[in-house]
Amino acid sequence: MTATNAASRNRATTPLPDTLRLGAGRLVRSEWIKLRSIRSTWWCSAVLVAVTIGTAVLVGAGSGSGSGIPQDLVNGLGVAKNTTAVPLAALIVGVLGVLIISGEYGTGQIRSTFVAAPRRTGVVFAKAAVLALTTFVVSAVATWVGVAASTALEAGHGFHPDVADAEVVLPLVGASVYLTMIALLAFSIGLLVRSSAGGIAVTLGILLVLPVVLALVGDVLRAQWVADVSQFLPSAAGGQLYHYDFADASGQQGIVLDGWTGFAVLLAEVLVVGALALTVARRRDV
Repeated sequence: MTATNAASRNRATTPLPDTLRLGAGRLVRSEWIKLRSIRSTWWCSAVLVAVTIGTAVLVGAGSGSGSGIPQDLVNGLGVAKNTTAVPLAALIVGVLGVLIISGEYGTGQIRSTFVAAPRRTGVVFAKAAVLALTTFVVSAVATWVGVAASTALEAGHGFHPDVADAEVVLPLVGASVYLTMIALLAFSIGLLVRSSAGGIAVTLGILLVLPVVLALVGDVLRAQWVADVSQFLPSAAGGQLYHYDFADASGQQGIVLDGWTGFAVLLAEVLVVGALALTVARRRDV
């Protein structure tokens, strides 16, 4: 018995061969294979591209005459037209963010994943990294294809937004950053609830229902603090990332976030929910 116990301890303390170790690179490669192997990824990506480009083309084609309009206003309208689809795109990437993790719980594949990487932290970070990179690249490509198409259409109406201006580039890039962070927030929610239906319901509730509820409460109570609280919702704070700041913008009452503070608020929310989800995932059985 003593010899058996000693042999077991020796096997437990013997490092695994390099061929059996799952380093960061192998985890990321594994998660990339999983991501591109499921149909929901392709469907969500296709819808995201179609919605982003299609909306930009439709809005650009319907532009009126831009003659005599100040350049600052032209730039702002150009940004607004090419980010019109962002709220809808956020719902799409939110669904994708939930499905990338809840799907494994639904099929039971998560057990094999956690057996291969018992500490679980590396797997979670690998999934998040692959999701973030995919979401950002797909969104950015779709956004700039939409910008090119809508700009060409607007030129025929005398609209010439300066797409090389930093004030225009930043919110367009910010739209992709916002969608990436929403995908990560949804991923963390999916990791917490371990259910596709539940995760999607919570995510859409945060993005769609909660802002409406707070707006109604604010109108009924006529309380400024309700409007201030609503500025910290993910959709409102993140919305500042793709908001164009007009040079002659009028002041507003209450708390007003800008691009950087909105980014900081949304990032903090993603990190807090992500840390909570990771902690729970590491402590429960599966």
